[in-house]
Amino acid sequence: MPKIPAPLAGTEVVITRPAGTARALARRVRALGGVPRLLPGMSLRAMPAAAARAAWQEAQRCPLIVFTSPAAVRYALALAPLQSRAHLLGVGRGTREALHRAGHAEAQSPRSDAQRSEGLLAHPWLQSVGGKRVALVTAPGGRGLIEQGLAARGAQLVRAEVYRRVPPRLTRRHEAMLQALPAGSPLLLTSAQALDYLLATLSAPGADALRRCRAVVSSARLERHARAAGFDRVTRAASPAGADLLEAAAQA
Repeated sequence: MPKIPAPLAGTEVVITRPAGTARALARRVRALGGVPRLLPGMSLRAMPAAAARAAWQEAQRCPLIVFTSPAAVRYALALAPLQSRAHLLGVGRGTREALHRAGHAEAQSPRSDAQRSEGLLAHPWLQSVGGKRVALVTAPGGRGLIEQGLAARGAQLVRAEVYRRVPPRLTRRHEAMLQALPAGSPLLLTSAQALDYLLATLSAPGADALRRCRAVVSSARLERHARAAGFDRVTRAASPAGADLLEAAAQA
């Protein structure tokens, strides 16, 4: 029988996930026949321990705790174990799975990873939060959509910032890799901040090479951001989930 070509056969796929977090996605690229190229769009760092630990302990006193990313789970649990009977919500499937791996099988997330913040606000647990304390385990910055939505419903927000996002440390090897890429290589993007950090950190030739890629984005908002940043070719994935990003990357 003739061998069926892999969906990404020979395709160089640029992964912009934060430094140290792209290993699983890189394996999936290889399994589909592609060649992963790592270009971290940001680095993650712990917040000052004393303040972060105090905020995390206060968060655990709330009846509902929302985690905004797998990193939020990882950095919070590095500060202290989760010892609470609170309802646990992850903003997406990856965050929920991080909680499950940590032993919290009761954690939930929206059914779909598309429009994560909007989907989270539609979860049944967040429909009647007036006067209730809701903890948000997160990093500084972000769109603020979850906070705005909960505040509009009368929730008393407790914010626990346990990590922060900083610009990546890129080297000449990253620059050389970009400039050697075939034009139109898929560039996986799930964060406007990561794209901004990359364009600000790269040299002018490196930034030009980045813009020659085909941006594979996870939302309409990020599609607009990529086009405004100078990308002519943009493909929108169904969600930020790795499988959806790679399905979109395989499109011609």
